Amino acid sequence: MLRPWLIQLKVDKNSSKAVYIQIADEIISYIKSGVLKSGETLPGTRQLAISLNVNRNTVVQAFEILLSEGWLCASERQGTSVSLELPTSKTNKKQTESLIRKEEIYRGDLIFFDDGLPDTSCAPVNELARSHRRIFSKKAKWQIMNLSSEFGDFNFRDSISRMLNYNRSMNTSPNQICITRGSQMALYLTAHCLFEKGDTVLVENPGFKPAWQAFEHAGAKIEPIGVDEEGINVEEVEFALKQHRIKAIYITPHHQYPTTVTLSLSRRLKLIELSNEYGFTIIEDDYDNEFHFGQRPIMPISAHEEVINYVYIGTLSKLIAPAIRVGYIYSSTNFIDKVGKLRKIIDMQGDNIMEQSILELINSGDIRRHHKRMASYYLEKRDYFESLLNEYLKGKVTYKKPEGGLAFWLIPTGKVDLYKIKELANKKLVSFYTPDRFSFGEPIFGIRIGYASLSKENLKKGVEILSKYL
Repeated sequence: MLRPWLIQLKVDKNSSKAVYIQIADEIISYIKSGVLKSGETLPGTRQLAISLNVNRNTVVQAFEILLSEGWLCASERQGTSVSLELPTSKTNKKQTESLIRKEEIYRGDLIFFDDGLPDTSCAPVNELARSHRRIFSKKAKWQIMNLSSEFGDFNFRDSISRMLNYNRSMNTSPNQICITRGSQMALYLTAHCLFEKGDTVLVENPGFKPAWQAFEHAGAKIEPIGVDEEGINVEEVEFALKQHRIKAIYITPHHQYPTTVTLSLSRRLKLIELSNEYGFTIIEDDYDNEFHFGQRPIMPISAHEEVINYVYIGTLSKLIAPAIRVGYIYSSTNFIDKVGKLRKIIDMQGDNIMEQSILELINSGDIRRHHKRMASYYLEKRDYFESLLNEYLKGKVTYKKPEGGLAFWLIPTGKVDLYKIKELANKKLVSFYTPDRFSFGEPIFGIRIGYASLSKENLKKGVEILSKYL
């Protein structure tokens, strides 16, 4: 990545020290101080020579010294950049962590095992572009430029309602749905409409920290509940209910985040029974319902007729693309009214044009065809990733093949330091999330590895490198 700003180097042409040595020493000092970080691209020699008002060969000579000493590295594709492994041991731990984070964000050749993002190269970009053109070719196209409802376009809500009813055995109406800018906004709105300062919410541990942060921002206290091979431990839930008042429980029952386990039917029914008895709300985050590879997916908790206090949150971002921030909340009309009033304070309306475009995709059948295509694609990629695990990590990790979703949960068999393994793998341009991303208090021992967004080539290369350190 080219630097948007020129680095400010100082040279004294009257000094006894050669100018190219001065340039080299200045760059080294910037690297040591952290102004220039590993992986950052330097300006070209011509550009730097013009800014310093020196001959280009002088800058070339300085770069040659830095390259030979290991401070810089060069490639045809990226130009000249600061080396990943610097010839100094004085970089402190804080700087090292900063370099690793920057490497994850900016290097295009990093193989990053995310936590289950979809493959953006398969996004229905052409279909979405066509739907945009159809919208703006309509006679009444000016109408979409007006403000719309804070709950979202009614026809779009009606379409989401029918999707939930037909595909997830639910009994919804458009007035029970509010469209949001992604599931995180849905969590934030839910938290601030449900909780008061001092309320307690039970959460899965390990679990989804951004949800916990939304609840804490609303004043709620987090109480973790353990997760096993059947999902959240309902005995722990019942014990907590007997100890003090619980306002809500937040769960990801379809494919638990991050362990991928599906909450058993018996535990679902027990949660509904406890919710009705104690009056707490079940916040159900169904973040990747679309991708289930078994014969028949278990229907959401919110689809059961017996459930009284519920908030159901879903998203289209996993199906279409992460950048498409379209989520939704389904609950009682009274709660949705509260959500709409709060939403209007922070965001007058949703992305009306995007909602209309996706509605076009739904009505044309493009979304249905895309879903069918991607379900088959991810099923094949999941099985391929499992074969890599069996080939390279057999005996080194244990896992249960997920019935859906876009990630695996791996538990190393030996006592290994996952933070150290990440540090070593990162030097080989492979990275993953460490357990602190999912844990409440003491880090849980395991790794969530997303397989969907990477090519087969990078999946194989990444697993091979991980196998060396595990």
